[in-house]
Amino acid sequence: MKKILLLFLLILCGTVVYANDIDVKYSDGIYSIKLSGKLMKKKIKFVSSDKLVTNKEIHKKYKSQLTINTGFFDPKNEKTISYIFSDGKMIEDPTTNENLLLNPVLAENMDKILNRSEFRITECNRKLKYSIVPHNTPVDYSCKIIESAQGGPQILPELRLEEEFFILKNDEGNIIRQSASVLDRTARTIIGLKNDDVYILIITNKNPKNIFEVRNLCKSMGLESAMAFDGGSSTSLNYKKRINVTSTQFGLADTGRKLKSFMIIK
Repeated sequence: MKKILLLFLLILCGTVVYANDIDVKYSDGIYSIKLSGKLMKKKIKFVSSDKLVTNKEIHKKYKSQLTINTGFFDPKNEKTISYIFSDGKMIEDPTTNENLLLNPVLAENMDKILNRSEFRITECNRKLKYSIVPHNTPVDYSCKIIESAQGGPQILPELRLEEEFFILKNDEGNIIRQSASVLDRTARTIIGLKNDDVYILIITNKNPKNIFEVRNLCKSMGLESAMAFDGGSSTSLNYKKRINVTSTQFGLADTGRKLKSFMIIK
């Protein structure tokens, strides 16, 4: 009765109380973040920087509630290896990265690299929806991509390691090359979907996992689809002024590695 009376008084005073649409939990070295509510689809944005900067710098620049790292990049020339869309426009294009195009092994598998999985927000008939799909997946004629960030590999519903050139096998079926340390235990940034809510996993160096262990974790959470963003020393999280997660590798525990692209929540 008291709660009902309080709510009635708040309405009379013109005050509206909203439930928290960013739920952050921590357990055993893993941050689990749930982004819920229809308004969240309008708050999620992808941004990039011409020069590499830290997650914390982007978090502060955009006055973001929550900021994580997203796409892959080349630290030598500071150019992207992942497609990034923001406000309906492509802001990062891997086909402009000469280091990517001139590498003979990568060039031979360019179709796989350019078609790696991405997290999308699309607008269809004025309604926004999430999806995790390979980059070349077309949108319906009445839809357009508003925001997207490519990473990989796809984890659920099926792992796409060979399809996205995260592993390479020889003629005998033995793995002779891996990318993004998918077979090793390392820190990871994961994004997934369940019941039209977004789930983010920041797997820290306190509980590193290989991609198969990540798949099992995502399954145990009941995620319908999931994919990885850049991980390892790139894994980063800032939440308001309360949480600052950076890599402990390469002496970057305080500042974090400098990165190319980010997901922010304004």
